[in-house]
Amino acid sequence: MTGETDLDLPDEMFLVRVDHEETGDTRETLSFSRSPTVLLTFAANRFTRMASKIYQERYDLGAMDWRMLVMLTREPGATAARASETIGIDKGAISRCLHRLEGKELVRAGALHANGRSRGWYLTAAGQTLHDTILREALERQRRLFQGFSKAEVEALCDMLQRFLENQKSLVAEPGGSRPD
Repeated sequence: MTGETDLDLPDEMFLVRVDHEETGDTRETLSFSRSPTVLLTFAANRFTRMASKIYQERYDLGAMDWRMLVMLTREPGATAARASETIGIDKGAISRCLHRLEGKELVRAGALHANGRSRGWYLTAAGQTLHDTILREALERQRRLFQGFSKAEVEALCDMLQRFLENQKSLVAEPGGSRPD
């Protein structure tokens, strides 16, 4: 339920016991079917692999390239740092992607900002046209993925994922947490 929190989720909820034939030991590890982080990772990996294959075959683009086309449609003039923060990919990978897209004449760099280090990026007309073409396909794939889900279920999932992303920020702030670049 939205708004309710339960910080005392039992570890057993996410674990499975595995008997190892070779050693005779029984070990605990994350369940492939009951651990939301495992399921989310598996789903994201499979979705990205499938999308990358389609984008590569049809448009000579990768999934990261598509994410940047979406990012620059949403926020024209976004910097590599802003895209990194939003998408959750390191800034170096974002910069390489932008330069690759620039070589394909799908994006263009704006003027250097006052800090002398960053610049905004914009889609070219060809980039916007390609975005619009891929968007239609992406929406159809999304509809197929959510077949059997109600509108309320999809909205609830989006709400939960937004809260999940928000909670990730506290992990980054912890000692030893990884910082997004």
